[in-house]
Amino acid sequence: MTDGRDSATGPRSWSDDEERALRLWITLARAYLTVSREVGSKVTEYGLTVPQFGILEALHHLGPLSLGELADKLLVTGGNITYVMDRLEDQGLVYRKRSDEDRRVVKAYLTEEGRERIREVFPGHSEFIHELMAHLEPAEQERLRGLLRSLGRGIAEAGGAKTP
Repeated sequence: MTDGRDSATGPRSWSDDEERALRLWITLARAYLTVSREVGSKVTEYGLTVPQFGILEALHHLGPLSLGELADKLLVTGGNITYVMDRLEDQGLVYRKRSDEDRRVVKAYLTEEGRERIREVFPGHSEFIHELMAHLEPAEQERLRGLLRSLGRGIAEAGGAKTP
């Protein structure tokens, strides 16, 4: 075979462009899993899950948000937000309140204990993320961020994969 493949695997039935896309997807997935695993491990040191930390961080930096806004920001379902909010309320870190403007909307707020907790852990978390990303030079980080944003927007605008 000319592509160096073992004859047991058979001829490749996809194009070079498809091969490149497949390799990119695998690399992106592996990088995401590696980063997620590291971040998840770190967040457990704070006594939180990644979704719990995400809610605390979002409320800390953005202020009170509706549960729908939180779900959108954290890329999870409304049901998952409800479950995570229940756990955070049990810990006394957040509370929910119906909006005065629209009674259908439930907003999430940090309690004083929640504010103290995120203020306590966020600086170390920020430093940890900085250390993870330091495997790339600052210009590489910016370029990768732009490329990933372009990829995400392109897929979203196209409504998913382009089909022939």
